[in-house]
Amino acid sequence: MAFQAPRGTSDIMPNDQPLWRMLEAKAADIAALFGYSRIDTPAFEGSELFARSIGISTDILEKETYTFQDRGGDSLTLRPEGTAPVCRAYLEHGLHNNPQPTKLYYICPNFRYERPQSGRFRAFHQFGVEIFGESSPFADAEVIELAWAFLKKVGLDSLSLTINSIGDQNCRPKYVSELERYYRKTEYGLCNDCDRRLQHNPLRLLDCKAESCQQMVLNAPKSIEYLCGECEDHWSTMLRYLSKIGLSYQVDNRLVRGLDYYTRTVFEIAPPLEGRMNVIAGGGRYDGLIEQMGGPETAGIGFGMGLERVIENLARQSVLLPIDSERKVLVAHIGSHALMEAAKLASDIRSNGTYAVLGPSRGLRSQLKYASSLGAEYAIIIGDN
Repeated sequence: MAFQAPRGTSDIMPNDQPLWRMLEAKAADIAALFGYSRIDTPAFEGSELFARSIGISTDILEKETYTFQDRGGDSLTLRPEGTAPVCRAYLEHGLHNNPQPTKLYYICPNFRYERPQSGRFRAFHQFGVEIFGESSPFADAEVIELAWAFLKKVGLDSLSLTINSIGDQNCRPKYVSELERYYRKTEYGLCNDCDRRLQHNPLRLLDCKAESCQQMVLNAPKSIEYLCGECEDHWSTMLRYLSKIGLSYQVDNRLVRGLDYYTRTVFEIAPPLEGRMNVIAGGGRYDGLIEQMGGPETAGIGFGMGLERVIENLARQSVLLPIDSERKVLVAHIGSHALMEAAKLASDIRSNGTYAVLGPSRGLRSQLKYASSLGAEYAIIIGDN
């Protein structure tokens, strides 16, 4: 049997590399404009980190993580999302002792054991940002604006922004109680996942994708109707600022996101008519997460964006791919003596900062055909004479 990439993964081939490099460069440029610095964390962490941050009752931790024991007996988990590792690094390296806020961004591979489908992979790449130490609603709006600006900069159109507020530890318990009461008295049957969510994580009931549960989701109580005074002020200020900078949005009362650590603002950005299964970017506020991980009380907000989904939508919207404008030279050779001079010349050209390739050890016609396949603008032909 021929070897193949594991299910749910893909190779990034040479022809695709210019597009990936363009996306990474634009992500770095946009993040820098907003004052963010890059951070890179390990591809795996201690499993307890994700259990404490993501939540034991979430689908990600229950069904989707790649968790294993290493030879020393430690339980490790491949990174399923970017926020928790960055929070760990923020604490471990004492960034909370620096003047706040701290603004960080990352571009990294993540891993989830999901059923592969369009826009959903088991190994995928994420562009994300995090702000620590700023509780202002303007930070919420900044994170949303940054995600939106990046997607516009790479050429995507007709995007929709949906937002919601799920309250905080003061007002959310009352809402969750009302949500549980509604679901327990409903005349409709729950899917198996929602039976479990009702017991362990009621907010996730609103995130159910099963067709049988949609009527219940549609008529469920709305979290924004249960906000306390502080959460209401936070919510209304953020909405006013989004309107002031011309960013259109829709309030989606079903939006809760899939991780336990979110508080107040949650948001998603999606292409037109694609539904919530094809969200390009999503995030929200997670005040209390740093404290939950053993650090001081620290406000936080961020987003994660799947780059594979960005590329998929660039293709769907027929956005032109970047053109590789680098000048390329092939040095062809005829005869054994010419080969030495051709190799030296190719080396000299590269020393001057220009792409140069020595022709393969075949006839001239074959070498020139190879030059065309590389997209070379010039061919230098050296013969023995």
